[in-house]
Amino acid sequence: MPHRQTWQSLIRDVAGSVLPIVAGSVLVIVGLIGGGFDASRMYRTHNALQAACDAGVLAGRRAVTTNGFDASAQAQAASYFNTNFDEAREGSHNTSFVPTTKDNGNSVDGSASTDLPMMMMQVLGFRKVNIKATCSATMGVGNSDVTMVLDTTGSMDSTLPGSSTTRIQALRAAMKNFYSTVATATAGSNARVRYAFVPYSTTVNVGHLLYDADPSWLVDTYAIQSRKPVYNTVTQQVRVGWDNPVDSTSQSYSQETTSAFSYYSNTVYRNGSTCAAARPADGAWQDNGSPTTSSSTTTNGAGQQVATTVTQQPQVKQTYSCYKYRGSYYVITYQTFRTFNTYAYATSDPVYQTQQVQQFDHFDYMQRSDLDYATYKTFQPATSDTGNNGAALTSTWDGCIGERQTVASGSVSWSSLTGMSPSGLNDLDIDTAPDSDDATKWAPLWPDVAYYRTTGSGGGGSSLSSALVTQSGRKAGYSCPNRSQLLQSMNQTDFNAYADALTASGNTYHDIGMLWGARLSSPQGIFASNVTAAPANGGKVSRHIIFMTDGEPNANYTMLQAYGIEWHDRRITDDGSTDDDARHEMRFRAICDAIKAKGIRIWVIGFTSGLTSDLSYCASPNSAYTANDAAQLDTAFQEIAKQVGELRVQL
Repeated sequence: MPHRQTWQSLIRDVAGSVLPIVAGSVLVIVGLIGGGFDASRMYRTHNALQAACDAGVLAGRRAVTTNGFDASAQAQAASYFNTNFDEAREGSHNTSFVPTTKDNGNSVDGSASTDLPMMMMQVLGFRKVNIKATCSATMGVGNSDVTMVLDTTGSMDSTLPGSSTTRIQALRAAMKNFYSTVATATAGSNARVRYAFVPYSTTVNVGHLLYDADPSWLVDTYAIQSRKPVYNTVTQQVRVGWDNPVDSTSQSYSQETTSAFSYYSNTVYRNGSTCAAARPADGAWQDNGSPTTSSSTTTNGAGQQVATTVTQQPQVKQTYSCYKYRGSYYVITYQTFRTFNTYAYATSDPVYQTQQVQQFDHFDYMQRSDLDYATYKTFQPATSDTGNNGAALTSTWDGCIGERQTVASGSVSWSSLTGMSPSGLNDLDIDTAPDSDDATKWAPLWPDVAYYRTTGSGGGGSSLSSALVTQSGRKAGYSCPNRSQLLQSMNQTDFNAYADALTASGNTYHDIGMLWGARLSSPQGIFASNVTAAPANGGKVSRHIIFMTDGEPNANYTMLQAYGIEWHDRRITDDGSTDDDARHEMRFRAICDAIKAKGIRIWVIGFTSGLTSDLSYCASPNSAYTANDAAQLDTAFQEIAKQVGELRVQL
């Protein structure tokens, strides 16, 4: 190939020469065509490099956990870059990609480069071009409402295999890390993030929310499986008072005591008789201060009432005596003390009357509608007659509720056209507020008075009874989870305090938890004023429900739960037990359908138990996770936090 200077010389040569002119023209044409061709390749390669760089930092930022942009996240970034940039296809080499962070992973920056050999421009001396791209990805969160529906049943208190950590402890830690991830993503922005909570087991603790919203949403009377004391009428003589008293008195003196003596005079006597003759006579008893009076009333052995008044008068007198000391006698003097006691008695005979009295005989175990729910629902002490032997028992409501009236159906579903089917499912109505009909209202659960009926005697019983009334029964089991919370903005301290307060007890009823997650999240529901409160930034709000459970449904028909005591109340089943779990899960599916139709995204985490078909059905698309240990639970919450946030490329 001619040297560049040779071509320049030919161009300057004005002598007539066709060949140099033609050769120069060819060079120009090759440069124009080749430049366009290689420019097109450079453009394509740069686009591919930029796209791969963007994919790498996006993947790297998405892989960031509470450990920051660690080796695992860096490897994820590199893997995505390498997958999206193919040197062989681009015809480049010496490709590099370096992801970095300046803020522990909140944003991930990347720089990429590759060498692209020139195809046509080599004729002009250009062998290769180094193509570069930079990229950055960050996690941002817009306005988001997150309702956490949390399984806090008894199994959550069990220890994870190979660990000293309990499931509830793992949940607390994962929740806190979730908050930290979202808080980091919103730092420095005006985004509003709010949290609501619905811990659930056999029921939910929403009583304070309902009472604060409208006390009339809670019933004043309620039919509960309980017990009622039965009394026998006994005729007996009952003392009704005392007859007129008969007065009497008596007197006594206390034992005498003496003070220390002193010498009456300095006269010394040689014998006792001389001393005795010189001794003055003792003084008379005199009152020594004011008297004191006390009274008491007792019943004596004859059954009489005796009112006794005692007056105690202290007395003193001067006393003289002879004292022998070293063979001589001296007259000494000292004081003698006593108390003069006067007793006044008023003795009364009892007055009897024949009366009929009620004497406890036994309890009838039965459904009752006469207990004081009107007081109980106000969180004030209410009294029942269900204590031992019919004694008064005082109780205060803990806030857990019985659901609204329902229909025991083997086929429950939701559709966008008809809503919940069949009709009459007031309990599954997410949005409608109660009216004057008690069937549309909620009831406070009253565990102190809840009993189920058994056969047998003596209150022990040997098996469940379906009789309407029995004389034996047992206390119903009961569990009340932590209080639910409406959507509100929270700082890390308050969020952590709520998580740390979670406790585990009771059986698993998925439907009651999801039902109240829906009510606390619905823009059209009973808490709409809270849900639809506009953020200060005026932006849209994304709505999320995170449903975490560690087990399959486990209905118990002798426990007091959101639908009463199922063996007797039969609000879900036809016979008190058959298909109890299946019917609750059918309701769970219907509730999930209704929630998703509202545009609320449902995230589901199956902790240690996998994902049942019902849980998978409930989750929104690409929104279901499994976790077998604490680390995987944390990862699941982190994945959700990242998707609640908005992962984006910074331009």
